Amino acid sequence: MNQRNNDSNPLLDLGELPQFSKIKAEHVTPAIDFLLQENRREVKKLEAICADATWETFVKPLEDLNENLSKTWSPVSHLNAVKDSPALREVYESCLPKLTAYEAELGQNEKLFLGFKTLQQGPEYTALKKAQQKVISNALRDFHLTGVDLPKAKQHRFKQVQQRLSVLMNQFERNVLDATRSWHLHIDREEDLSGLPTSALDMSRQMAQHNDQPGWRFTLDAPSYLSFMTYADNRTLRRSMYEAYVTRASDMGPDAGKFDNSEKIAEILRLRREKAELLGYQTYAEVSLVKKMAESPQQVLEFLQDLADRAKPVARRELDDVRHYAAEQLNITDLEPWDLPYCSEKLKQSLYQFSEEEVRPYFPAPTVLKGMFEVVHRLYGLRIERVTGVDVWNPHVEFYQIQDAAGQTRGRFYVDLYVRPHKRGGAWMDDFVSRKTDNGNLQIPVAFLTCNFSIPSKDKPALLTHDEVITLFHEFGHGLHHLLTTVDYVGVAGIHGVAWDAVEMPSQFMENWCWQSEALCLIAGHYKTETTLTDGLLQKMRDAKNFQSGLQLLRQLEFAMFDMRLHHDFTPDGRKSVQSLLHEVRDAIAVVFPPEYNRSENSFSHIFAGGYAAGYYSYKWAEVLSADAFSLFEERGIFHQDTGQSFMHNILETGGSVDALDAFIAFRGRQPRIDALLQHSGLEA
Repeated sequence: MNQRNNDSNPLLDLGELPQFSKIKAEHVTPAIDFLLQENRREVKKLEAICADATWETFVKPLEDLNENLSKTWSPVSHLNAVKDSPALREVYESCLPKLTAYEAELGQNEKLFLGFKTLQQGPEYTALKKAQQKVISNALRDFHLTGVDLPKAKQHRFKQVQQRLSVLMNQFERNVLDATRSWHLHIDREEDLSGLPTSALDMSRQMAQHNDQPGWRFTLDAPSYLSFMTYADNRTLRRSMYEAYVTRASDMGPDAGKFDNSEKIAEILRLRREKAELLGYQTYAEVSLVKKMAESPQQVLEFLQDLADRAKPVARRELDDVRHYAAEQLNITDLEPWDLPYCSEKLKQSLYQFSEEEVRPYFPAPTVLKGMFEVVHRLYGLRIERVTGVDVWNPHVEFYQIQDAAGQTRGRFYVDLYVRPHKRGGAWMDDFVSRKTDNGNLQIPVAFLTCNFSIPSKDKPALLTHDEVITLFHEFGHGLHHLLTTVDYVGVAGIHGVAWDAVEMPSQFMENWCWQSEALCLIAGHYKTETTLTDGLLQKMRDAKNFQSGLQLLRQLEFAMFDMRLHHDFTPDGRKSVQSLLHEVRDAIAVVFPPEYNRSENSFSHIFAGGYAAGYYSYKWAEVLSADAFSLFEERGIFHQDTGQSFMHNILETGGSVDALDAFIAFRGRQPRIDALLQHSGLEA
């Protein structure tokens, strides 16, 4: 490739890590245009040798080209999520169709397809490593899924569909972000703050000061919203918060129509159905499952229905309990959705004398982070140390490296824990680069670990709820999956090439240590006294672990069932609306029914802006795998070294080079069973 420096554009001279302080919006388009031009020139050269393709002359150069482009785009995409600005948003959105078009060109390139096909059928194939063979077989599968077999006219239409979908999905997420930012609740009377814990008051006061307001400011960002809905005594204000939250980016609520995603949802669904039909499938769900462990949409729906049948009687009893308590103890005889978190928290405190706020002082973010790293050390023999002097996008961001017992660096990662303006909500792990070898040189994988916890104040660190501790462990589980791979080929290294309904398994697996006393003594330490959780407090927390587990499970199953049906048996141009389908799903499996104005689907970014379309069920299926995997540690000891090494070797290190089911069986010694999930959830097996 020609000079990558290109007049010192920091996106074309990344080195090992991005130069975040130097990256400006004006750098993005020139960098992407330059690389796309260079890549297309190099692809032409590869087309000329496709009939004599080998790994070294054909597959590796193509993989390097795409990895270089990804390496440049990754920091742009990341900054768009964590440091949004109008200028960056504009260039980000202008480049998306270009990148989608390039991907479609590759996917429909018959000469490249011939190269992979020739290589798979040639004598060299059997001499390749299993991981290399998996890269080739995955590539051939993906060629079919991007329309290489289609007539030219249909290829052109497929490309148009892909480009439009990329634009729509980005616009969907942008509307959710803007709608979340747009609304807030300002309180200037102390009597309206009754019931709220100190942590919520401190956070809301800081938010008000940041916006040059007196009093307290509550937003629709998760830490603020959840705290208010759980603890605020003022029922009228809870209702206002609820209505603003569940109508985000819709035709209802305080910002009705301003950021409405309704038409985008309809168009996304129509285009996904058209994409499936172009490829010869009946529904998008069938296309989605090609890369997953599940064999058919019907199999997924039966799995979800089975769980719903088990959970629904439990959920009904739980709902009756909270209704009875609300009427008897709180004088709330008409329990509404904005009352449910509040009344449930009061009931939990009554039953177990336990509240998340009671343990929050024991989970200062720095202590939790240090303890989580120690858990990883005891499990896998790895050491995690902070590295200073790294260019980051915010002063709160930290950078770490993972080393094994021999002192070899296995991976490096950024940690961005705290909520702030111009940052997308939620929690996620994303990769900057993957592991690979190039002429004997090893590229160390690098990842981004992002959360949205309450910010630290001047006089104390950020204090996490136990649920937030679980979230942190979850995302770090994703990070370990990507960073600990020993596979040297990008296409199946780390999280790449892993069946989507297994990709959540390592993340949910890590959550289990958040409940174990041997691990909690490492994770927890009071921010003032450094004392760990008392046995009594730990027992109360465990006793409350499965409080309303049936209701929680049904809520997740509602999302998953809605998603699968939306992409399998729903006709986008039919008489039934998206909202009516959601009502139909709720009528079948739910026990809690929201008001008519609820438009939760309009902010369902997982399926309309992320990678979980016809795949949201993955969370529950992966939980079957993770619970079953953890049950082996329950039998042998939660820090059993041989078992930890086996999990690291068979699951984390193999990445996508081994089929997910084969990897699980290699670790567990048998097929997965649902028993452990039911037991962990408080449901009888």
